[in-house]
Amino acid sequence: MFLVWLFVAMISQNTSKLPYLIRAMHEWMVDNGETPYIVVNARVDGVVVPVEHIKDGKITLNISYSAAHSLNITNVNVAFRARFSGVPFDVCVPAKAVMGIYAKETGQGLIFSEGTEESQGLSENSDEEKAKVKRSHLKVVS
Repeated sequence: MFLVWLFVAMISQNTSKLPYLIRAMHEWMVDNGETPYIVVNARVDGVVVPVEHIKDGKITLNISYSAAHSLNITNVNVAFRARFSGVPFDVCVPAKAVMGIYAKETGQGLIFSEGTEESQGLSENSDEEKAKVKRSHLKVVS
């Protein structure tokens, strides 16, 4: 039992994939001449955005280099300085608050499901639940 707990504890210490995906999609969009936007859950603790621009608990932010000055996407947060209605504002968004990233021009991007980080650990499925999992019907054809 102790070994299982230790294994689960080791897995839960892995760094989040979320900031890596955000950085990768941002770079891909910039390289392709598109404008990256992030959708943020403004209700998450640590989100610092102008409250007058929050709608339905969310805010969409342009994180292109021309709009987001001193952009820094770390493993912890997305931080930059931007102008909102002409007023400069220091934005800080924890990575876990980012709900998605997409290109303004094409709409292509990634949407992150709620609880993405919490669901990375091991699930304890019973034998009955494991039996319900269907095998693939695909075969390798040569």
